[in-house]
Amino acid sequence: MRAIVHENLDGIEGLKVKEVHEPGLKQNEVKVLVKTAGMNRRDVAVVEKRHKGEDPALIPGSDASGIVVETGDQVTRFTIGDEVVINPGLGWIENSEAPPRGFEIVGLPDDGTFAEYYACSEEHLETKPEHLNFEEAGVLSLAALTAYRALFTRGKLQKDQTVMLPGIGSGVLIFALKFAKAIGARVVVTSRSGTKREKALELGADVAIETNSDWKESLSGESIDLLLESIGEATFQKSLEVIRKGGTIVTFGATTNDEVKINIREFFYGQYNLLGSTMGSAEEFKAMLHFITQHNIKPELDRTFTLDQHIEAFEYVRNSRNFGKIGFLINE
Repeated sequence: MRAIVHENLDGIEGLKVKEVHEPGLKQNEVKVLVKTAGMNRRDVAVVEKRHKGEDPALIPGSDASGIVVETGDQVTRFTIGDEVVINPGLGWIENSEAPPRGFEIVGLPDDGTFAEYYACSEEHLETKPEHLNFEEAGVLSLAALTAYRALFTRGKLQKDQTVMLPGIGSGVLIFALKFAKAIGARVVVTSRSGTKREKALELGADVAIETNSDWKESLSGESIDLLLESIGEATFQKSLEVIRKGGTIVTFGATTNDEVKINIREFFYGQYNLLGSTMGSAEEFKAMLHFITQHNIKPELDRTFTLDQHIEAFEYVRNSRNFGKIGFLINE
């Protein structure tokens, strides 16, 4: 089968398309013919942090949709021909405060979805929502699950609250925007890009401000109940300044420096909540799929690439050119 493989050279330059063996199948596993494989910023981070002199060849990729083409003897949930989506979280089945020991994400350390076939245990597959085509379903899972847990499990967003999404444009934040509007919450977004601010308003955002502006001034004193922080050092202090006393920041990433400084006295006097969040359990994955079906929510699909356009795709995401999700069309 053809696959995007990372080996020999550091960074994006180490990617190439080559013929590799199809994955084998254990008794509890399902083999999926991949139709579309979604790309995430994590995929860029994976190939940029590996050292090819030490690490074995790897097929990256965490998201995919496709058709079941083979099942192991012990598989009971799926049959050949079923249309499915892959849960990118491995080893986290039941809801819990944090991932259990052994939790991993598809695409590192084991091979991922940027290939013509992918195999996994049946408990890490779900039926494709009927209202989504393969392209939409293939770019859904990681970003939508991350947004769902950050907003609802960790952030406990309610319909009468205001949520702020700094740096709108990523797949996670656009899902968060759509999820929040689906329950009737007020949404504030920021972006350095005027085009992205306009697109966010078209999707239902109530307020869109420039990321480099004075947020307190731009919001005219409006306080924020919940803020999803994924930028890190560059915006963290500004985030604290606009959260209402007793409000919550949920962080799930850092596109700028990981380390931040806070005035701890101001923090505890403000009674703020700072919560971490990562992906979600299989139970949350099922709940998220039910939620998007109930509210007829679809991913914002920016564009698609072929496997042979892999370098262009990785550079596109690395340079944050996307508004929403991108994917690889593998078996059309």
